[in-house]
Amino acid sequence: MVIELRRANTSLYKTDYNLWILDTVTKLKNQDLSDLDWENLIEEVEDLSRRDKHKLQSLLNHIFEHLLLIVYWQAELIRNQEHWEREILNFRLQLLQVLEDSPSLRKYARDYLAEGYKRGKKLAAKHSQLPLSTFPEASIATLEQVLDEDWLP
Repeated sequence: MVIELRRANTSLYKTDYNLWILDTVTKLKNQDLSDLDWENLIEEVEDLSRRDKHKLQSLLNHIFEHLLLIVYWQAELIRNQEHWEREILNFRLQLLQVLEDSPSLRKYARDYLAEGYKRGKKLAAKHSQLPLSTFPEASIATLEQVLDEDWLP
């Protein structure tokens, strides 16, 4: 019987993820712990942290990309500056929300800053068609500057 329940839960997880979530929530609310699909539930909870970290990484990458475009892509500055500044603000607000929801990720953001800058450089180079060597090797901003809604280089 227990094996059959596990198979049914695992099958539901594979065939209808949303229904699996709703079923799992119902079981948790009813404290029906014996029928939970523990293996997939644990995997999903662990994945929540990974998703937030990936979102944080992506936002830092894009903030740096647009900061670099403002400073180094002078040929397009007049036409695109407002758009780039709006993108930077949008990404900053999203990043601030992630950090507000999970303050413990601030240390992770600080640790990821150099990699975010490196990836942002690649994105800026690809976007602008400027050589990667156009951009400084070291980051052009600290985490505090990246998070400051009013700061621009």
